[in-house]
Amino acid sequence: MSSARTDSQVFISGAGPVGLCLALLLARAGVDVRVCEAEPTISEDLRASTFHPPTLDLLEPLGVTATLLEQGLICPHWQIRLHPTGERAVFDLSVLAGDTGHPYRLQVEQWKLSRALLDALRAEPRAEVTLGAPVVGMSQDNDCVAIEIERDGRRETHRALIAVGADGARSFIRRALDIPFEGETYPEITLLLTTLFPFEDHLEGLSNVTYCWKAGGNFSLLKVPGRWRVSIYPREDLPIEEQLADKMIQASMNDIVPRSEPWVLNEKRDYRVHQRIVPTYVRGRVALAGDAAHLNSPSGGMGLNGGIQDAFELAAALTDILGRGAPLSRLDLYDRRRRPIARDQIIAQADRNRARMREKDPARRMEMLAELQAITADRARLRDYLLKSSMIEGLRQAARIV
Repeated sequence: MSSARTDSQVFISGAGPVGLCLALLLARAGVDVRVCEAEPTISEDLRASTFHPPTLDLLEPLGVTATLLEQGLICPHWQIRLHPTGERAVFDLSVLAGDTGHPYRLQVEQWKLSRALLDALRAEPRAEVTLGAPVVGMSQDNDCVAIEIERDGRRETHRALIAVGADGARSFIRRALDIPFEGETYPEITLLLTTLFPFEDHLEGLSNVTYCWKAGGNFSLLKVPGRWRVSIYPREDLPIEEQLADKMIQASMNDIVPRSEPWVLNEKRDYRVHQRIVPTYVRGRVALAGDAAHLNSPSGGMGLNGGIQDAFELAAALTDILGRGAPLSRLDLYDRRRRPIARDQIIAQADRNRARMREKDPARRMEMLAELQAITADRARLRDYLLKSSMIEGLRQAARIV
């Protein structure tokens, strides 16, 4: 591909973990890459915190996994639990020792990955990262993609051979391509809180990742270094404004561990959950990755991991095109490999996880728990289950697509 009319070979919109990971892979493969991000800094707000085994395997050659392990919390098992009785099914990830170099989940905030990737990128001569520079326009022709960005109150045009939208759920790139985002928004609101309270000292046998049924509802507890993240799913029969008030939040926390003193909550975020996917990841010289291409329920922690896996598959395609002379149609294989996995593995599993935890009938819950306990008691069944839930099987299926 000729680069006579271009400023870089690849332009990436979005400096989240997906865009930064893709940029680092390309720069180290000898590809000139430019990343622009609308926000002026790497956001440290409450987002994903679970890294699955194959994602850690993929990131290891970049030197990033070691950094995450230093800053994170290893989760050797996770569980589904009845509250307050404590009956549970515990999923021991050591059964995957023959399938991965990291037979555990790692609990660490996604912004720590973004910072590690950004630090590595700033040492790469073939990479340029600009924060505080939103994309405000895009067009493409047979030769290149023209991207208009706004920086310091001025607009400038950047030309690249290929552009990537890794700019999240509200992706400007996706909208500029006029690609629909098909799916639905779930009716419930999720409330995510953090606290320093030591739940492990009050709930016997707690895992660092625990999904809980309680009377009439559910909640989850995920530990990261120094604090717990609590996901509360408010009742749907009361106005959400009432449930986000401190009185109701305190009552929801007391459902988990009753206390006479008020709960001290450090952070709070409420959000809706979406299940969406684009009909194509590629249009001409532009590709989509991560949340710009697919969204799923956070139940099971697969969204961020799926986006990182997109980045590796897309990097392989772009390296073939720009470094080995493959035709632009090589991007079609990226679409064929990643989109079905997002649809049939990531979104479908996350939806089943959500549906299971929203089950309110006590008898049905006991049936489900008994089946899960039977799986955890059988090593072969447990391995098969965890190959899917840990996203190893999805990667293997993708690799078989040609």
